[in-house]
Formats: sequence, structure tokens, C-alpha cells
Amino acid sequence: MSGIFGAVCKDGCQNDLFYGTDYHSHLGTCFGGLAVFGKELTRKIHDIRGSQFKTKFYDDYQKLSGNKGIGVISVLDEQPISVNCKFGPFAIVTNGFIENADSLAQVLYAQGLSFSEVTKGKINATELVAKLIIQGKDIIDGIDKMFGQIKGSCSLLLLNKEGIYAVRDRQGYSPLVIGKRQKDWAITTESAAFRNLGFQVEKNLEPGEIIFCDESGLKQKVKGKKTNQICSFLWVYTGFPASSYEGLNVELSRERCGEFLAIGDKIKPDMAAGIPDSGTAHAIGYAMASGVPFRRPLVKYTPGFDRSYTPPSQETRNLIARMKLIAIPEIIKGKSIVFCDDSIVRGTQLKNYTIQKLKEAGVKEIHFRIACPPLMFPCKFNFSTRSLNELAARRAIKAITGKDKVDIKPYLDEDSAQHKEMVDWITRDLGVDTLKYQRLKDLIKAIGLSQESLCTYCWTGREP
Repeated sequence: MSGIFGAVCKDGCQNDLFYGTDYHSHLGTCFGGLAVFGKELTRKIHDIRGSQFKTKFYDDYQKLSGNKGIGVISVLDEQPISVNCKFGPFAIVTNGFIENADSLAQVLYAQGLSFSEVTKGKINATELVAKLIIQGKDIIDGIDKMFGQIKGSCSLLLLNKEGIYAVRDRQGYSPLVIGKRQKDWAITTESAAFRNLGFQVEKNLEPGEIIFCDESGLKQKVKGKKTNQICSFLWVYTGFPASSYEGLNVELSRERCGEFLAIGDKIKPDMAAGIPDSGTAHAIGYAMASGVPFRRPLVKYTPGFDRSYTPPSQETRNLIARMKLIAIPEIIKGKSIVFCDDSIVRGTQLKNYTIQKLKEAGVKEIHFRIACPPLMFPCKFNFSTRSLNELAARRAIKAITGKDKVDIKPYLDEDSAQHKEMVDWITRDLGVDTLKYQRLKDLIKAIGLSQESLCTYCWTGREP
């Protein structure tokens, strides 16, 4: 998942754009980019793998000149993309995943269009979106035509000399929030980006809504729809704790997840702990509900290490997992500990690094409590897991049945014998004493929206 930010400010947008974009660093690991429209369109892009956005852009942003701009921290592609076309020059940033990108590119190739941003034979999805938009009669018509062709999801900000178009994905998979500060405006993926910049939330864009923002304020270009399918994983893992989506705070939802995990739990551990950082709030909720003391037997060395889930390279994920968490034997030795974590995706880092560190530190018992159900399907709406074989639950099913293709339905039933057998296999594979996953109904309660308003595809296989 990428993070996007835009600003239209009376006296220049550079500072707000720089810091507002930086507040999305937890969402992307590959590229950062800024584009500002002053007398002309100026764009800066840097590779931020192994470095911080602020470090790479500190000199650049002070040289940018203009009162409106957009920024992105991208999980995969170089952004922003700049285009000069019949609509005039514009820059665009996107957040999403286009499942049929290759087939759409072939259609455009057949029309004589070319792509300039190609890496290892793969086109840049943001450039694809831009090329689809310029097929329209105007920008709004182009956005409509783009939505009509893509499979997956796409929220975007489009900057031209007049202002910024803010467009939320038609299914509402990813959020977009508009903030106001006197006569200044900003648009963000993460509402937490507003807090220290002095912006107040003005509105949450509805699915499919298009808003145009300039110096005079907001103009609705296309109405949104009330039905929503926002990603549930925002509250479980992806989102920043201080952010709220659809008015519901991430940290509080995670605490409620932990509380549900504690209800009826029969273990008697010496302490509750979270796998830093995203498991921490879940563990706090568990401790509050159970009365078990919350402690920190594992700490994260924050400087210099990204989230281990997001880098596309398995080698990079393994390196981060090995280096970023440090065990404290003085707290761990001889203790029974319940660890809360957001999810088990592949399970390899948890098994080979985290659990191994705990055993080396002399832990007595390890009990894992996971804030969401087993991940069963690769995400089709954002860049994360891309194959069934990556998922721990799918590996468990294959090991149990000896088959590549099986009827998955019994394993999705949280009360079935097959589901229990799958969880027991993962428990043995990880080498922990007990393992318990959150039930889907409890996760939905913890978030606070109806199931119809949430995307639960990665757990259920039900498409929005």
C-alpha cells in the first residue's frame, strides 16, 4: 500500500507537502516523490530503499516553488508520473493495485502508445493510469474511463496548473481524507498527517467521489456512493495508530482486537507482549481485558529499518526481520509469555527469527494470539502477498492434504475440524505452545463497521 498527500496553500505548499508526505513512510519502502506546480510543473523522485524520505528530500523540497503540490511514498513504482497531453501538463500519484495491468498495456500498445517507465519488463502502474485517463474527452471523463477498465483498486491525486483532483477508489478500498487550515487545504491517505500540521478533517471522500481543490476551496465533480468496501487490514496492521478511517481510530480498534483475543482464553501467562510495533496495541488490549501485566520482552530498533512485511524482496524482508527486533533475556528467561501480533502472513520470519530469538533467550512458554483470521487469499486490491504458496495457512493445507488443489470451504469455517487441523499444523510448524486466531465476527466488532462496509477478501475470498 502506498501513501499519497496533496496540499493547496495560500503562501506556498512546500513545508506541508514535505512533512505531510513523510507521515506516510510506514506505507511504502521503495520510492518517494514530490511534484509542485508554480510557474511550471516541477517533479522530484528518489529511491528510498534503505534510507529515509526526509533525508533524501530535505534539500529538494526547499527548492520547490509553488502553492499546490502532491507527494507519494510508494511501495513499488516510481511516482509521481508527469504527462504533457491535450489536457496540458499534469502530475499524478496513485495508491492501489491494478490486477489486469499487463492486458491493459497490450491494448494501449496496439493503439500506438508507449510507456517510458518500465522496470524488469513491468510497466509502471501509475503511468498506466495516466495513459488511460488521457483517453477521455476531459480529465473527469478520462478518470471515469480508467475506472471502467481496471480490475483492482486505484485512489489518486492529479495535479495541474488549476489545482488538485482527489479521486477515491470506486470500491472505497483505500481512504482519502480532506483537511482544512484557515484558507489552506490538504488531502491525505493517513489522517494522522494532519495533526501536527494544523489541519482539521473536513470530509472523508466517499467511494468513487471526485473532488477538485484550488485556492477558492472544494468543488465536487462526481458524487460518491454510500456503499463502502474499505480494507479491514488498515485497522489490523497497515494504518498508522493515530489515524482514523471512516471516523474510526486505528489504535482503539487494535486495543479492542486484543480484548476479544483475551476473552475466554484459558492460559495463565506471566506477561502479555506485542510483536513491535503493530502488535503492541493488540497486546495492550489483551492485557487490559485479562489483567495480565503488559511488558516489552522484544523491542524494535526503529532507526533504519522498515516494516518487514512490505518490501517486495524476500531477502530484504528476512534481513529486516533478523535485525530490527532485539530480545531482552532478563525479562524473557523462565517466563510464560502471550505474544499478540497483527497477522501471520508467510510465517517464515516469525518462525526463523522472532521465535528463535525468544528460545535463545530462555523463554518457558510461547503463546501466540493473532488479531485477524488466517490469511487465505492473496490481496487483489493492493500490493502485498501475490501467491497462494506464500501464505502460511495455504502451506498448512497442502502439507495436511498432500494436494495443490483442495476444496477450501471447510478450512474457512472457524468451527470446523479442518480449520482446527490447519491451525494445529501452523502451531507445530512455528514451534509455539499455543496459537489462537481472531474470529472474523470479533474483528469486525473491533473495527466498528458492518461486514458489508469492509473488504475481507484476504480471509474469506469474497470479493467486494
